[in-house]
Amino acid sequence: MTVSSASVPKISVEAIAQRVFAFRQITPLDRELLQSAVLNGLDQKDHFHINRLCEGIQKGLILVVE
Repeated sequence: MTVSSASVPKISVEAIAQRVFAFRQITPLDRELLQSAVLNGLDQKDHFHINRLCEGIQKGLILVVE
């Protein structure tokens, strides 16, 4: 399910990453929020958090749920 970017709330990439690491899973809503953030542009700090998330997924620390 894809939500239009107009209806996706503005949440910092850092806040999304903290939530994902706290629950050790990334949900479709988390992915939608991250996609919206990417489309709006990322700064250096955002890149750092996204890289951490990618590493966590690759290492099996974060479960990707549907």
